[in-house]
Amino acid sequence: MAYYLGRDVLVALTTEDTGYGLQYDATGKDLQTFTHAAGIEAAADLNIAGARALTSNTVFGSITGSTTFAYKNEIADVTGVDISIGTVDEDITYMGQRSVLKAEIKKETTITITRKKSDMSWDIAFNGDGDNTGRYGIKGDDSFHTGLEDPGVEDFGFRVYVKLNSSEYFVAPNCCVQAHTLSLNADGTTEETLELMTYLDPKICGAETDSAYISNAGAF
Repeated sequence: MAYYLGRDVLVALTTEDTGYGLQYDATGKDLQTFTHAAGIEAAADLNIAGARALTSNTVFGSITGSTTFAYKNEIADVTGVDISIGTVDEDITYMGQRSVLKAEIKKETTITITRKKSDMSWDIAFNGDGDNTGRYGIKGDDSFHTGLEDPGVEDFGFRVYVKLNSSEYFVAPNCCVQAHTLSLNADGTTEETLELMTYLDPKICGAETDSAYISNAGAF
């Protein structure tokens, strides 16, 4: 497990689809998709995660589509990031044997992001709008994943980018949102936490120009 203070890292979030991002429509009060070429629909709309494939922009830079509204995939006001990498084992006992076999079932990487709450984008991404949920990302046909698909398919979930002070990039693909918590403090600033998890192996890149940083799909 590794914990980073918000001042030591930059964190960005995109979908795993190359063409569509996820936004909260402030007018219609619901989850919507938007194309990378068009950008978010209105200045009041909240960007949750832009499309994975970018053209001339970096994940952390300001992205301007064909509309007049620029958006960023970088998460603002991050206070801490917790990265936990582990495995899930199963104990197998054979009759007549005293030793126990530990069989590895799967690996999992959990990224927990904490920020100062400034809008309701994370609330709507986790809880949905009554018709759709944003926990599992967007399909290539501009529809929402339901969570019943194979978590290793190309456009499932989100991609989390953590830029370290060492100029390295920790990239976790095909993450689903598995928890969202909110802390209320009468004497301080309200914070919220978004927990994302993936069964695919993460990658550490040396620079933004690394092809796996943006363009790779599915498992690295």
